[in-house]
Amino acid sequence: MARPGRRVDYLAGKRQAHPIAVSVAAVTSASTSDRTVGELLRGWRQRRRLSQLELAGGAGVSARHLSFLETGRARPSRDMVLHLAEQLDVPLRERNELLTAAGFAPAYARRGLDEPDMRTVRAALDLVLAAYEPFPAVVVDRAWDLVAANRAVPVLTAGVAPHLLEPPANVLRLSLHPDGMAPRILDLPQWRRHVLHRLAREADLTGDPGLGALHRELLALPGGLARTPPPNGIAVPLRVRSGDAVLSFLSTVTTFGTAVDLTAAELSIEAFLPADAATGEAVRAAVCAGSERAPASPPTG
Repeated sequence: MARPGRRVDYLAGKRQAHPIAVSVAAVTSASTSDRTVGELLRGWRQRRRLSQLELAGGAGVSARHLSFLETGRARPSRDMVLHLAEQLDVPLRERNELLTAAGFAPAYARRGLDEPDMRTVRAALDLVLAAYEPFPAVVVDRAWDLVAANRAVPVLTAGVAPHLLEPPANVLRLSLHPDGMAPRILDLPQWRRHVLHRLAREADLTGDPGLGALHRELLALPGGLARTPPPNGIAVPLRVRSGDAVLSFLSTVTTFGTAVDLTAAELSIEAFLPADAATGEAVRAAVCAGSERAPASPPTG
């Protein structure tokens, strides 16, 4: 459980002291498919733009054997399924799908964050969110739905329509929607390009149709797209209006790269760090004062 006094809650159905902190999304079972394991493997190979020869060489198997696996003329062992999935960088959720299609039990558990076995993960999330304060940070799942947030997030969400904060609140929709943060974001076309580029890449890498649908929805929203390529560094700039002032942040995303639990592997932490001293002072003062309004921060110009 989160420590007393923290505005973080991982139990489904609970609401927080401020409207942005919502509960973890309900955990569902791994998706099923009518396709054979060979068809799924071929699909992932093609998604990674590899030939049979290239995948076979990387996996240390013959191209003929790989061809037999894809066409169903040979049945892969459990170890072979996991080995090929590793070579193809298949997400853990879809590795379970491959194993199920091959007739094996899933390898990766998917548990709710409120379960006792996830106590360590909850503690780690709570620790990281607290460490980022007084600056905003959120925990999101693979669909970019909000799982938890620290006390500084209202600095960003001031003025957002209540319906966008209802659980499950999607942080990408919240940032790009005309009733969300979009009207306050300077250089909105550039921010939209960054968000949509990242989302399109994740949809392609995971094959998740939900991410593809979210991308189409957000692409249709007003705001335009910058022609310049999105930033490819470890931090992305975000400038937000606050009255007559501007708050400047650098956005960073952290993932649990070595997680073997499905729930933990699909979580990310996005933090918004001050890009200048004036923004840092303004946000720190607002959070320390317990304000849930965007601070009157450094004047523009």
